Amino acid sequence: MQQLQPTDPPAYPVTFSVDYPDRQLNRVTTFFRLIVAIPVLIVLGSVVGGTWQWGYDDGEAAAAGAGGLLFFGPLLLILFRQKYPRWWFDWNLELQRFANRVACYLALMDDRYPSTDDHQSVHLIYRYPDVPTELNRWLPLVKWLLAIPHYIVLFFLHIGAIVAVIISWFAVLFTGRYPRGLFDYVEGAIRWQNRVAAYAFVLVTDQYPPFRLSA
Repeated sequence: MQQLQPTDPPAYPVTFSVDYPDRQLNRVTTFFRLIVAIPVLIVLGSVVGGTWQWGYDDGEAAAAGAGGLLFFGPLLLILFRQKYPRWWFDWNLELQRFANRVACYLALMDDRYPSTDDHQSVHLIYRYPDVPTELNRWLPLVKWLLAIPHYIVLFFLHIGAIVAVIISWFAVLFTGRYPRGLFDYVEGAIRWQNRVAAYAFVLVTDQYPPFRLSA
């Protein structure tokens, strides 16, 4: 009688990983991380989005916004045209990659300053969807609602991640090393968040995000 072999969990179309820094980390930049990160946070904020207002002599006001993840555009095209323009997909992916490099820098997972274009030690991959066959045209209207259980889990995961980063801050200052167990936990929490964002807001997959920290 043939024995059933255990199978790996199905591959999710969104993958995320961070190279573990198996070396001595910079203690000085770790100590001042929140301060030295200010310039790149300003750059990220200018790209993620902003709104400006100004007035005219007649009292009328005008406002403009730019940047940020493209959500309503892809939603409308998936809904009415069953398309996801490749350049919109690439914009969302690269913006998420940049944001993740900044997040990992703040989480002390890398002491190299975040690059605006080089992937460095942070790897985020979205599989470009074949929209007519892989994406339900109506599902983007409710994905944000279906993801509510994940929001609840992520709330507690983020609290745990903050505690892990604080402990790791002390560990790096005294030993120069990031504890591997804490690193894996923070990486898993960010991975979970990326899967939920890709499903509910970037709209690149209809596969419901798995409830797991691992890849």
